Amino acid sequence: MADQSEETVDLLIVGGGINGAGIARDAAGRGLSVLLVEQEDLASHTSSASTKLIHGGLRYLEYGEFRLVREALIERERLLAMAPHIIWPLSFVLPQNRSPRPAWMVRLGLFLYDHLGGRVRLPGTRTIRLDRSPLGAGLSARTGKAFVYSDCWVEDSRLVVLNALDAAERGARIETRTRLIEARREGSGWIATIEGESGTRTVRARILVNASGPWVADVIGRAHGTRRDRGVRLVKGSHIVVPRLYDGEHAFMLQNDDRRIVFAIPYEGRFTLVGTTDQPWTEAPAKASISAGETAYLLDTINRYFAVKTGEADIAWSYAGIRPLYDDHAADASAVTRDYVLDLDTGPAGEDHAPMLNIFGGKITTYRKLAEHALSELAPFLRQASGDWTAGAALPGGDMADADFERFLRELQAERPALPPVLLRRLARAYGTRVRALLGGARTVADLGPDLGGGLYGAEVDYLVRVEWARMAEDILFRRSKLGLHVPEGTAERLTAHLAAA
Repeated sequence: MADQSEETVDLLIVGGGINGAGIARDAAGRGLSVLLVEQEDLASHTSSASTKLIHGGLRYLEYGEFRLVREALIERERLLAMAPHIIWPLSFVLPQNRSPRPAWMVRLGLFLYDHLGGRVRLPGTRTIRLDRSPLGAGLSARTGKAFVYSDCWVEDSRLVVLNALDAAERGARIETRTRLIEARREGSGWIATIEGESGTRTVRARILVNASGPWVADVIGRAHGTRRDRGVRLVKGSHIVVPRLYDGEHAFMLQNDDRRIVFAIPYEGRFTLVGTTDQPWTEAPAKASISAGETAYLLDTINRYFAVKTGEADIAWSYAGIRPLYDDHAADASAVTRDYVLDLDTGPAGEDHAPMLNIFGGKITTYRKLAEHALSELAPFLRQASGDWTAGAALPGGDMADADFERFLRELQAERPALPPVLLRRLARAYGTRVRALLGGARTVADLGPDLGGGLYGAEVDYLVRVEWARMAEDILFRRSKLGLHVPEGTAERLTAHLAAA
C-alpha cells in the first residue's frame, strides 16, 4: 500500500552513477536539500565499467575536442590531489612501430597534451628506444621508438561511492534500490512518485535532475510534459581481464590499423586490463556483456603486440558498459563526442514551470566540473545556494598530508604492526584515512571478525553495509572492491550468508 506522506527537497536526482553522485555532493555542500535515488546499486552500470582512467583523452585531440581535453587535463590534477588513495599516476608507453599515424603527428598531439591543461604534478612526455628500455619488455617487436606520457588510474566505482558518502555527510539522502515511477509538474515544482525497498511514496522537488546515464531517455519519458527533442546515442564499451602480459607498472596505448586504440593496463597485481571497444547499442538500456566480436578484437590486438599469446580460455573476467553519449550524428561510434551536454527544460515558454536538467554524455574525469556546471545552470532557480566549493575539497579518505599516500600507509602500518602489510595496503587504497573508522580498535586479524576468504573480513563487510550502502555480495566483491578476482571458491556464498545474518 502506498505511503501518502510527502517530503520536499530542492533537488531530486535520478541516477547513482558518477554524475548523479557528483551533483548530489556539490549541491549538498551549497546548503541545498537533496534526495538521490538509484534503481540498483551505486555505480552498478556505466560508472563501474570504465577503463578506470583519469585522463585528458589524448585521442580526442584527433577529433578537435580541444575544450574537453583541456578541461579534463585540468581536472586530472585536481582529482589526483582530492583522492590520492584511489587515484594515482600511471605511465603509458605508446609504441610507434605499428602506428597508423606518423610519429610527427603523435608527437604534436603529445606536445599539446603536455601543455593544454597546466600540468604540474605529472611528468612530461619523453621518447624511448624499445630495444634499449625495460619499458619495451614483453612486446613481440622491440624495434623503433615509443613515446611515454602520463595520466592517472582511478578506482571508478569507489569514486562514485565517495562522492555519495560526502554528499550524505553534508545532508543529502542517498537511496539505492529505489526508482522513479513518474513525475509531473505542479506549478513551480515537481511531484514525483518513487518506489523503494519500503514501498511507494511521493516526493516534492523544486528541480528534477536526470543523471540516469543510459536510461536518460526513459526518465524523460517518465516526466510528463517534457521536451523530447534531444537525442541520446548509446555506445557499448567492453573490456577483458587476462593474466599479466608483461612486467612493470606501466600501461600501453596500442594503435590499430583501423586507427582505434586499445589500452593494456596493470590490474589487481596478477592481471592486465585490456579495452575498450566502441559498438553501437540499439537495444533498450540493460546490463551489457561483451560480444564474441569484441572479444576477438581485443585478443587480436594484444596478440599482435605482445610476446605472450592469449586465448579466450585465458580471460579471467570481462565487463561492458553503455555510454549515454549526446547524439551529434557522427557516422562512427568512436568519433561521437564524449563531451557532456546539459539540457535544461523549463516547460512551455512563458509559463512558470519547474526545471528539469537532463545530463547527456560526460567522462568520469570531468564529473566534478560537470556538477559545477549543472549547479550554475540551476542557479537562477536556487538563489539561496552558496557558490562553487568542490575544486579543492578532498573526498572522504583523501585528506592526507601533501596527498602523499605512501607516507600515510607507513604511518598506518606503524600504528597496526600486527596486521598484515598486504591487507593494510589494500584497505588504505580503498578507504584512505577512513580506514581507521573501519578498523576501529582492531590490532590483529582476529579482531576483524569472521574470515570470509581472500582477505575479506567481517569488519570490512559490516562497514560497507553501515556506511557505503552495500547490500549484496556483488556490491562488495566487484564494486566496493575487486576481490571477486581473488577470493577462493565459496566466498560469495559465505558473504551472502553473513549479509543475511546482519
